[in-house]
Amino acid sequence: MSTILRTLRNLRRIGLKEYGHQMQYIGDTKAGTLIATDRYGNKYYENFEEELPLRTRWVDYKQKEYDPSQIEPGWHAWLSYMVDAPPTVDRVMQTGIRAWELPEHRPNLTLSRAAYKTYSTTRPKIEAWTPVAAER
Repeated sequence: MSTILRTLRNLRRIGLKEYGHQMQYIGDTKAGTLIATDRYGNKYYENFEEELPLRTRWVDYKQKEYDPSQIEPGWHAWLSYMVDAPPTVDRVMQTGIRAWELPEHRPNLTLSRAAYKTYSTTRPKIEAWTPVAAER
């Protein structure tokens, strides 16, 4: 939650359209410098001057229905303060797409109808009892 003065200051910096976008999707107004855009179209920002500690880095997802698994591992490490340099500057992360990575994003299907469900091929030891009622 931000103060009214901070909200008005950010409104002046980012403009009315971006203010509405941030209030709808982030729930707060943030003004910062654009660090980079990843291959999914997500934008990564940073602001050290006015934000609270450990809230100085954030992501603006491209899609309205975002999935946190759309963040690449290098950007996740940068957002979580595990590394100081973003992947655009880090030499190790600039290797590009690795052989084991998929070129397109596969969404996380947990808690959806398409989620993986295990099943047992063994016969259960206890079977459910179904009562049989005699006709009167």
